[in-house]
Order: sequence, then structure tokens, then C-alpha cells
Amino acid sequence: MKICFISNLYPPFVLGGGEISVKRTAEGLVKRGHDVLVITTSPNRKSLIEDINGVKVYRINPLNLYTMYNHQKQPEILKLIWHGIDLWNPHSYIVVKNILKKEKTDVVHINNFKGLSLSVFSAAKRLNLPLIFTAHDYSLICPRANLLTGSGEICNSPSKFCVLYNRIQKYLVNNKPDLVTAPSQFVIDKLKLKGLFEDVKTMKLPLGIELSDEKAEKSYNTIDILYVGSLSRPKGVHILINAFKGLDLDNTILHILGKGKDEEEFKKVAGLDQRIIFHGFVPDEKLMQLYQKANVVVVPSIWYDNSPLVIYESLMSGTPVIGSRIGGIPELIEDGYNGFLFEAGNVDELKDKLEYLIEKASELKALEEGAFESVKKYSMGTHIKKLEKMYDDISVG
Repeated sequence: MKICFISNLYPPFVLGGGEISVKRTAEGLVKRGHDVLVITTSPNRKSLIEDINGVKVYRINPLNLYTMYNHQKQPEILKLIWHGIDLWNPHSYIVVKNILKKEKTDVVHINNFKGLSLSVFSAAKRLNLPLIFTAHDYSLICPRANLLTGSGEICNSPSKFCVLYNRIQKYLVNNKPDLVTAPSQFVIDKLKLKGLFEDVKTMKLPLGIELSDEKAEKSYNTIDILYVGSLSRPKGVHILINAFKGLDLDNTILHILGKGKDEEEFKKVAGLDQRIIFHGFVPDEKLMQLYQKANVVVVPSIWYDNSPLVIYESLMSGTPVIGSRIGGIPELIEDGYNGFLFEAGNVDELKDKLEYLIEKASELKALEEGAFESVKKYSMGTHIKKLEKMYDDISVG
């Protein structure tokens, strides 16, 4: 089967876990004998075609004010114009449709689409191609994609602009896919609550992960606490730092991995605490080593996080996770089995959870076993087989 993934970003150019997941899935399908191509955006205004581990990657340059890669750096007025063009970009429609026709694709699987626009849905349906959409965030119901206000709070009262923008998006995309999936049921429920995909089959499909053969051995002389992800306020890094600083323990180290626009603010919050180490961006090999070394990983999000890849990777390493009780996070963490949950934004509760685990190595060891066992149902092999069935079902239907 020839499968086309559409993703606004694709490694080595990444901003989050969605594009990493697409790459792993695409390469997994290649190993199963499928012909796979990816249509994504170009980071430098130059369109090109390349082969990455057997996946044919089209990097295209839809006409707009700037590329997807430079979005966060732009002034608000330019962002508004960019979003307007990106609602339904005719240039993107023509380019994507021509690629799909040329490649004679059997099925189209759209993931994140910002920067390519909703016209990619129209391109696939204009050619009567079976179409799956996987929602990795809230782009269809929020211009920021995270359901947060400009000040970083949960948005309960969208502005008139957001309401209009979302109505247009709903009109352009609603009921075009043959099947809609998301890694968490929470995201599917949020989309349906806004009236999207009422007449479309939806299905929760957790991410897939390559499993380790055996659980990593841990040391408990020093307790290593790990954060991996974007250094931005919605990720709650400041919540973690403040909770950690409240621990009056010398045998603990907080490792913070990643880059982001609020990095300097977080370093100020950390202050002179020598137990807090900012590693910046680290390559995959070192990342895996730190996962295996870590005693606990913390996911302190204060936004409706979908299904963070970091949780899957932590569990794969036999590392328990303390996560916020928000969004899709509770769908991955079973309290007391593979980690603990705490109220999003609650510094004191997070501090108490950390203190409890640091002082009880026996509890940590039990959670490690639960972590390693719980991730087995998310194996990449199982994920690929589920996708293959979905592709077959919508192709026949």
C-alpha cells in the first residue's frame, strides 16, 4: 500500500512529539513493506525531495508571509495575517494535490497541518482518496492550538476573533476525514464538544513506541529527577522548579532538558540552586541514557496536554512518571502503579509526591516494575498493525 503522511514538520526539524511520532510510524510502515511518503514544509523557502530511511519526503514551500519554523518569533499582527492565509492556502492545495496525483497514493494520513493549511484536506478529498486525520493538539478549535489565553491560562471565554476563526475552520474541514483518531480520548471529546466530526467515526489510538528488551538498572544513592520538553510556561516547568526547590534534600538532582522561549525565566526561578541542571537540547542517544538513569520523570503541564511522548519514553525505560492530572495525561499514568498524578499547578502537592518517592526507594522500585509493564501495550508493532487495519477499512469502505 502507498501511504502519504501530511505533517507540517518532519525530523530533523521538530518542535514537539507529534512530528517525531510521525517519523517513527512512517519508518515502521516501511519496515512492514509499505511505500511511504511524507509531505511537509521546508524550513528555508527551498522545496526539495529527499529519502530518509526509506521514506520519500517532500519539503514544500507554501506561499505565506513566513515559514512555519519562524512563527513564534513574529509580531502579533503578522501572525494574524499568516493565520488568515493559512486557513485555506490555494498554493498549498495545488502543490499537495499534484504530489498526490503523481504518487498515486492509496491513503492519506494528515497529522499537524498548520503551515500547510486546511486545503490539504480538500486536496485529498478532491481526488477521492481515503483520509485519516490524527489530532495531536487543538488546532481546529484554537488558533494557538493549546486552548490557552495569551497570558498562559486555560481559555474558557474565546474572543470574537477566535470564535469566527474556529467557525471557518469547522466549515472547511468538518466531516472530510473518513476516520479521526487522537492519542487521547480527551482530545477527541474536546473536538466533539465543539461540534466537529459528529458524523465521522472516531477512535483513540495511543502513540507507538519501540520497546526495550529489559528494564534499566537504577541507582538510589542520588535521586535523579528528569524533565524533558519545551521550556515554556504551559509546560509547567516553573511549577516543577519551585516544587524541587522546596525539597530540603542534598541527594537529589533536577535535570531539565530542552529549549524554549521561557528558558531564561526558568533559570531565574532556579536561581543559585546547584542541584538544578539545564542541559539544553540533547541528542537522542544521550536522551535515552538520561531516561534510563533517571529515578523519576515529571510532566508538570498546566495546559490540556494530549498524550506526551515523554511519558511513553519514560515508561519504556522503566522510569515512573509524576504527571499533572490534566488533559490526556491521566490516560497514561495509573496512580500508584507506574507513577503518580497531582493537581496541575499545585506546587505543594508535587513537592509532597517527590519527597515521598525520594524517601522510599522500595516504592520507587515497585513503580519501576509497573512502568515497564504498562508500556508494553503501546509497542510500535501493535500500533502499526492497528494502523494497517484502519487503512484497509477506510479503503474498502
